[in-house]
Amino acid sequence: MKKFFRMAAFALIAVIFIGTFVFLYQRSRPEEPVYEILSPTAQTIARTTVITGTIEPRDEVNIKPQINGIIETLYKAAGESVKAGEIIAKVKVIPEMSSIASAEARLRLAGLNETQAEADFERCRQLYDERLVSTEEFEKVRLARNQAREERAAADEALQIVRQGFSASSASYATTLVRSTVDGLILDIPVKVGNSVILSNSFNDGTTIATVADMNDLIFKGTIDETEVGRLHEGMPARISVGAIRDSRFEAAIEYIAPKVSGGTTANQFEIKAKVSIPQGTTIRAGYSANAEVVLESVDAPVALPESAVETDGGKTFVYVVTAETPQTFERRAVVTGLSDGVHIEIRKGLKKGERVRGHLKDNSSVNAQ
Repeated sequence: MKKFFRMAAFALIAVIFIGTFVFLYQRSRPEEPVYEILSPTAQTIARTTVITGTIEPRDEVNIKPQINGIIETLYKAAGESVKAGEIIAKVKVIPEMSSIASAEARLRLAGLNETQAEADFERCRQLYDERLVSTEEFEKVRLARNQAREERAAADEALQIVRQGFSASSASYATTLVRSTVDGLILDIPVKVGNSVILSNSFNDGTTIATVADMNDLIFKGTIDETEVGRLHEGMPARISVGAIRDSRFEAAIEYIAPKVSGGTTANQFEIKAKVSIPQGTTIRAGYSANAEVVLESVDAPVALPESAVETDGGKTFVYVVTAETPQTFERRAVVTGLSDGVHIEIRKGLKKGERVRGHLKDNSSVNAQ
């Protein structure tokens, strides 16, 4: 009995030893690589570029006052629509004391001259009635009287303008009222009631009361690298996507390409502008970040492959054409490639429809599991 158990133990050890040897032998054998088999497809391949920029109104108009003073009243707020000629704000004049004193002195002098001219005219009229002076002399005195009256009226009007910014005769178009010069939407009113404002002159741009723009006429403005700007032309279509509007796609057409490098860029970037078509009911705010996708070139490729299936060696391109599937065998063949979109590439020569080529190396563990 002991002899039987001894022989059984030896037999079990032998089986374990042989099984381990066979297992290690099979594991040490190199596995045959298994590749994915690809079939060429016919498809449109396009090379595109994405331009980063913003959506802006074509024209933004800065509304400025015609006089110096302080903001007395604001009649509009940012986000409201406005028509040309509509009042946005009212400016209260803060006159300079020297200007008032000068205007008052002019008015007093004009009043004295008018009084003297009236007296001279009355005396001359009496002499003229008595035929003691000539008609020519009388006409000169009357002209001097009329001129004195006009001068006093002008001096009085000048004083009113200095004090309040307008006179009785110009009240209908008073310069204290700041009016919009265009139809549009008020984008910004950077001043508040009580702020001092100045008019535009040779030494100062003046204070902006409001910025008005037509939000129905929008453009995309961005920059493109010098390596791609040569492929663009006016009228080329573009597709605009706005980050703030989910799943947004707007059609656009390039209408301006800068003739020189844009200032302030680290690389050689050229500014472009494209007119954007916004559907009715879509609200776009000035300054939205956006991307413009432009198709630089495209081709309808009758034979196309994933770019990963093409090998480059010594400036030439090759593919591995399937000659047998079990076991997998391949023929290395030179091909002529064309346009690539980064994923697929056009095969112009060397490969026919129906032929299949080698693709990615498959994971043998998953193949064996199947």
